[in-house]
Amino acid sequence: MEEEGVDNRAVKRLDSERDPNQKNRQRFGSRSGVLSIEEFFEDQEVPSWRKQLTFRAFFVSFWLSILFSFIVMKLNLTTGIIPSLNVSAGLLGFFFVKSWTKFLERSGLLKQPFTRQENTVIQTCVVASSGIAFSGGFGTYLFGMSERIAHKASGSRDFKDPSLGWMIGFLFVVSFLGLFSVVPLRKIMIIDFKLTYPSGTATAHLINSFHTPRGAALAKKQVRLLGRFFSVSFLWGFFQWFFTSADGCGFSHFPTFGLKAYANKFYFDFSATYIGVGMICPHIINVSVLVGGIISWGIMWPLIEEKKGQWYSEKLRSDDLSGLEGYKVFIAIAIILGDGLYNFFKVLTRTLSGLFDQLQRRRETEDFSTENSSRSELSYDDARRKQLFLKDQIPIWFAIGGYVVIAVVSINTLPHIFPQLKWYYIFVIYIFAPVLAFCNAYGCGLTDWSLASTYGKLAIFTIGAWAGPSRGGIIAGLSACGVMMNIVSTASDLTQDFKTGYLTLASPRSMFVSQVVGTTMGCIISPCVFWLFYKAFDDLGLPTGEYPAPNAVLFRNMSVLGVEGASSLPKNCLTLCYIFFATSILINLIKDLIPKKWARFIPLPMAMAIPFYIGPYFAIDMSLGSLILFVWQKLNRTKAEAFGPAVASGLICGDGIWTLPNSILALAGVKAPICMKFLSRSTNARVDKFLGS
Repeated sequence: MEEEGVDNRAVKRLDSERDPNQKNRQRFGSRSGVLSIEEFFEDQEVPSWRKQLTFRAFFVSFWLSILFSFIVMKLNLTTGIIPSLNVSAGLLGFFFVKSWTKFLERSGLLKQPFTRQENTVIQTCVVASSGIAFSGGFGTYLFGMSERIAHKASGSRDFKDPSLGWMIGFLFVVSFLGLFSVVPLRKIMIIDFKLTYPSGTATAHLINSFHTPRGAALAKKQVRLLGRFFSVSFLWGFFQWFFTSADGCGFSHFPTFGLKAYANKFYFDFSATYIGVGMICPHIINVSVLVGGIISWGIMWPLIEEKKGQWYSEKLRSDDLSGLEGYKVFIAIAIILGDGLYNFFKVLTRTLSGLFDQLQRRRETEDFSTENSSRSELSYDDARRKQLFLKDQIPIWFAIGGYVVIAVVSINTLPHIFPQLKWYYIFVIYIFAPVLAFCNAYGCGLTDWSLASTYGKLAIFTIGAWAGPSRGGIIAGLSACGVMMNIVSTASDLTQDFKTGYLTLASPRSMFVSQVVGTTMGCIISPCVFWLFYKAFDDLGLPTGEYPAPNAVLFRNMSVLGVEGASSLPKNCLTLCYIFFATSILINLIKDLIPKKWARFIPLPMAMAIPFYIGPYFAIDMSLGSLILFVWQKLNRTKAEAFGPAVASGLICGDGIWTLPNSILALAGVKAPICMKFLSRSTNARVDKFLGS
């Protein structure tokens, strides 16, 4: 069996230099003449699960976790679009530890070589840690509880401001349950059902390729290119800072297409981050975001604004939800709910159908196949992977006991953090949570799509409506969303990591420990990073600020909608919401029914909804990134596929890490020396008249 990422010339050369185990190849059905992945690594000893968990792995993971937490936090607080950073984590982990071991090897101090299993531990730990920056709700439900967001939304009387202490405590009592809920099902998911987990499989192939001669050489070039664009992006962020001494100043407010277009959020803001995001995201995502921006800010909002005085009062502030702001927020929510609900039932249907087929097939296999004949069908790779995957068992009593203990602690602790979230709400959530965690993990294995935020939104509406307006239903719904999101998100992440570990021969125990360590890091690092943003930027969460946190407003208003209903919406807003909710479902249905060659050109409603509230300025950046990659692929597809992710990661990481010194400067009260601002003709005329006099 031949896998991607292996240097065939190196494989054949090694084949001629050694004498592989021919007996095993014949027994397990390997192709003659070409080594498979595990035959290539056959001479390398697989370290025990304890030796896979090295100090250097967790040391590197810690610093990479800080880097990626800043990146995810910035994306969370600007648009909420977060691309997969698995490739970047695996690549940087390989580079740093490989450099470490090379130095020790030259010094004669190297005791343990760097293996692909250790590389997998690093990648797992970093992704688990930075994942808390998303599932922790710092740009969604958690920040949506704050007074700052409450004043922008309706229902402002019910709020809880962020505090470092309770945020860390909250994450510690809710972030580990999902890990224990899926541990007993790892064999069923990975070996029996053979679920694909596309991202986990792609990451495993990447890590396997790093540890081949040609793959290591390619990784070195990728890291070099990533470093160059990291430097360019960081220095560009630093350069831009000099021109931002006041609000509305600097390159990020450049009226690229004119002042009229700028007033409707159509401008290029020179963001290296979102150019990089555009290079990583599929082209259809970038097109969808741009189309959504054109429909909303280019057509709908100008037309609705003309109805001022008829549909809503002219005296309202621009950010009042009874005016134009209400249409922006609730129509975006309608699209998101329509898309989320459709995909929830779609994935649930596929999950149940796939589960039924798997159980039926398994029953037939047990009836008609003997143990020896089933083993003879396994390739050498699959037999070796299965043997090592089943070697280090995680006891079921440990998983069940861990879930029960953490659930009991959580049920007793959370009502002290959120008095509105009663213990019996949490108890009901924890009864259904393992089933929902399994559904999300299974669906992710089939479609590579985690519906964690959708499950969170369901919790908002159910718990919020249960609590009602008189018993703090808004905060109860948002906090219940956090409990649910953390459980189902970490469950699918761990199962994905089990798949990566299965394909790289990393022990399930080392994967579990790495996920626990990464989650622990994330429970401390992510709140600290958010706290830095919260204290450094007074305009955090404001639509005119650098970090508008649009999803916090949307989640808050979903909770308000679930608790108080739609009575406070402006005229015709509810009708428009129904239309866009149905349109979102219809677009998804058409996309699934027509042939794939045409379906790939239909925009995605969820992506289209994002600019409805915050504007399409970031879509210009993403479209530019997409265009750069598209042209590069036309000129040289091989190089674009090999180095595109490295260039994009460099742009994202450099601009992302600039937020650290930028935050420190803001906390210290250091302001930029220059304000570069672009004025309208009338303002310019007044300035000229003043200067002339």
